Amino acid sequence: MKDLQDIDATLEDWNALRNSIAFDAILIGNGASRAVWQDFAYDSLFENARTVEEKPLSASELSVFDAMQTRSFEQVLGALKTTSRVNKALAVSSAAPRNRYYAIKEALINTIHTVHIPWRLVQPSTLTTINQELARYRTVFTSNYDLLNYWSTLHTPGIDDLFRGAESRFDLRDTTTAATRILYLHGGLHLVRNLDGSARKLPSTDSTLLSSFAINHTLKTLDDVPLFINEGPSSEKLKSIRSSDYLSFCYEQLLGQEGALCIFGQHLSEQDGHLVEAIRRSQIKTLAISIFGRSDGFIQQQKRRYAALFEGIEVELRFFAARSHALGNPALAVPVEH
Repeated sequence: MKDLQDIDATLEDWNALRNSIAFDAILIGNGASRAVWQDFAYDSLFENARTVEEKPLSASELSVFDAMQTRSFEQVLGALKTTSRVNKALAVSSAAPRNRYYAIKEALINTIHTVHIPWRLVQPSTLTTINQELARYRTVFTSNYDLLNYWSTLHTPGIDDLFRGAESRFDLRDTTTAATRILYLHGGLHLVRNLDGSARKLPSTDSTLLSSFAINHTLKTLDDVPLFINEGPSSEKLKSIRSSDYLSFCYEQLLGQEGALCIFGQHLSEQDGHLVEAIRRSQIKTLAISIFGRSDGFIQQQKRRYAALFEGIEVELRFFAARSHALGNPALAVPVEH
């Protein structure tokens, strides 16, 4: 890697880079979702839930987040579910935690509705493009919890998410596949945590439409705690990952990755330090990182930032123009309704 002061503003073309290096895996971040739907650019799902027009988080619900010192919906909902069940077993009223549980869930779903692209606006060609690009890799890692990647796997089968059997559960004893595998590092809106901490996938017939997902599953059943890590410091995210056999498996696969990795739309901010650490500890030798070029100064700043993140390890950094990648094609963008 060049000296940090000598970094220029040139970006490679992805197709030329792909033809020169065999990329076994890709790590997808929020930038890929924003390339399709700009409203995915929200800063905080928690902050949005405080101000969402329809049934925002009340003072009593916010007090639960404050008491647990977290902004993670998954952690708060899991704790309230456990409290409700324990109270019931002890013949103590479980109404308060149960009511807070449903209220927080409803605020979460209403918030998701305000930022998530509606199914009716998603073009089949967009899902086909995403699916075809993902299928080029042996492993797809994604830190996104929205439904775009999931919808693409439903639209065009052939990518294995490792959720199998009649109940679509994840089983550590059954993870072998010859197909491209997609691993949701931070969970997903279509995934839920079971009582025993294991994970399962909601039926595609109900989660294809976000509204059906919300009404039929997320708000109806106490057991269905959404399995996704929405925000918080890296240490808190890693703690949540370690509490799930599925998320732990996904993280360990990133730790064990070798060869060349494409990073698309993943800013690797301070909150994603656990992902940086996994890459640093892996056997990855080449990192190809996408940059949405706004100006020469911005490109140079981003190059320096990524170089600093991976300083001190034996890895070659290559930087390419995000719009030259299939996932960054401007033709994928859907105008946001207001």
